[in-house]
Amino acid sequence: MSQDYSYSPYLSIIMPAYNDAEALQAFLPQVFEFAAALATPKADDITDNNNHKRLSCEIIIVDDGSSDHLLEVVTTLMPSRPNNTELILLRLSRNFGKEPALSAGLAQADGELVAMIDADGQHPLPVLAQMLSMIEQSNIDMVAGIQANRPHESKLAKTLKRSFYLFIQDRQRYEIRPNAGDFRVMNRKVVMALRSLPERQRFMKGLYAWVGFNTVYLPFTADNRDTGESKFNFGSLFELALVGITSFSQKPLRLISRMGFIVSALAFLYGLYIVIETLLF
Repeated sequence: MSQDYSYSPYLSIIMPAYNDAEALQAFLPQVFEFAAALATPKADDITDNNNHKRLSCEIIIVDDGSSDHLLEVVTTLMPSRPNNTELILLRLSRNFGKEPALSAGLAQADGELVAMIDADGQHPLPVLAQMLSMIEQSNIDMVAGIQANRPHESKLAKTLKRSFYLFIQDRQRYEIRPNAGDFRVMNRKVVMALRSLPERQRFMKGLYAWVGFNTVYLPFTADNRDTGESKFNFGSLFELALVGITSFSQKPLRLISRMGFIVSALAFLYGLYIVIETLLF
């Protein structure tokens, strides 16, 4: 990092990556171009007490226990980063999953605005620029992308996802929008609220809604994946849904409590019937 800049970036970009070396090799230079062209007069014009300009952007790549050559790719591309941008690589000790990787990135992010994009290049950078414009020009705390078209998904996957979101909703307290993933931009208030939550098993899609800030949803179409393959299959999606249901939603506990009450009531009535039958007959 250049000594002319103090470490207080305007925008932090969090990119969780798991065996995405090939995709990152093609996508990271595009993110560098985006950061170099970032129009952030707040970041470029304001100086700190030591008369140092602030960084416009920091890019935080969270290596979620990759077994490919991701470290080599990041090390090779690091010298080509723009002067107004810092590149940080967080390496987790093993594969914890995307939710913990996002949490690790949020714990590291120092930007006034924080964006989260996938390392596979499917989240369009022009849409990210649109998100930044929206959150800068209005009283919005978070802009979240909703994938409008998912032609690669089977009817079974769509049905299961729709059932999951229908079950986990609690519209009196929060609303989790279907197909609203981790592609989003949030301000500092949202980041600090997410950091303060004590959950160990973190269902991020639910936590975004739980913190309750003013959120605007922006439809987008994901870019095609040029290299690699999706890390999410039925097994991983089922595990994520199970974490969401058990660690975030109160519906399973309510359902079990009601079933226990019904069984106890039936047992009491049957016992009462046995006592009455014994005494009278």
